[in-house]
Amino acid sequence: MDLFKKFESDTRAKELREAGIYPYFHALQTKQDTEVMMEGKRRIMLGSNNYLGLTTNENVINAGIEAFRKYGSGCSGSRFLNGTLQLHLDLEEELAKFLRKEAVMTFSTGFQSNLGIISALVGRGDYVVCDKENHASIYDGCKLSYGKMVRYEHNDMADLEEVLKTIPGSAGILIVTDGVFSMGGDIANLPEICRLAKKYGARVMVDDAHGLGVIGEGGRGTASYYGLEDQVDIYMGTFSKSLASLGGYMAASADAVEYVRHNSRPFIFSASITPASCASALAALKELETHPELVENLAHISEYMRAALKAKGVKIRESKTPIIPIYTYEMFRTFKIAARLYDEGVYANSSVPPATAQHECLIRTSLMATHTEALVDEAVDIIARVLEEEN
Repeated sequence: MDLFKKFESDTRAKELREAGIYPYFHALQTKQDTEVMMEGKRRIMLGSNNYLGLTTNENVINAGIEAFRKYGSGCSGSRFLNGTLQLHLDLEEELAKFLRKEAVMTFSTGFQSNLGIISALVGRGDYVVCDKENHASIYDGCKLSYGKMVRYEHNDMADLEEVLKTIPGSAGILIVTDGVFSMGGDIANLPEICRLAKKYGARVMVDDAHGLGVIGEGGRGTASYYGLEDQVDIYMGTFSKSLASLGGYMAASADAVEYVRHNSRPFIFSASITPASCASALAALKELETHPELVENLAHISEYMRAALKAKGVKIRESKTPIIPIYTYEMFRTFKIAARLYDEGVYANSSVPPATAQHECLIRTSLMATHTEALVDEAVDIIARVLEEEN
């Protein structure tokens, strides 16, 4: 059989385009901001992970431009060999201080960070224990490792304990969870995870891609939110969300970081973060450090939108984060609603399997610290009307 035969049977994208509800690859024509031009029309941006609004910050932009001029456009190699700049070391040192960890290492992307950390740490005979709603990069990191992956029901601590009971006492165990879950916006039950980890001799890794800059003291993330910074062994995160750039990181003990640096194939065999991306991330981190009110603004506008949606009778999943999911349940209905919203000036994300469970499709909205109440009111009016008309 011809390998390419599968192209003929996979007609989903074609059918959605023909129906006029294909939701992907809409082209931005302006900066990632609260209001954008997409395909020739103004849209209110409710589909970004730019939580602090720093992609348009002049200090962040200028830092990238200056690094481009000083260091050139790229590093042409891996950190392991010729691709380490002083900028990389400065970013790692500053982030380690901010997160109150001994050491930080950076990866080229957030996705690659999970691949590189998990595959380096989890070997033959080890177990990695995952929340079922963890990010796809965590699952792929597990596949790349030589250990065994077992899953527990989403945020179900009784099920987590049942899983841990089945693992041999001689095995190494890494419990991995999102801190803030990217689709539902809910926060991991980290206190109970840490308690169970201690009980069963496991280590804890938190993917804080959607937690950094969002929750915790000064935006330090999920462990800080719960006061458990000394009990979480590894933080993983990304620069592509709150820090307005591109890349990822691991924050942990100096020994753990040193081990991963020398044993992670995705790290060793990938080119390092570009100078401009590195400098922009460092500048964004300094903006976060010097302007903790950004985190407060984000919390305020997120609560404002939740209240506005409820006042209009829109059912949402409760959370304390800027991710506000609106459940639409069925895939075709989700795409139809998203297309209507887009046409009427609101961009939000269609989230369907495998990003969600079957029959839990949703419109994922997310806020920035720079959204205004007036913009939120305008968007909520459109959302409520479209949902009512599509019932």
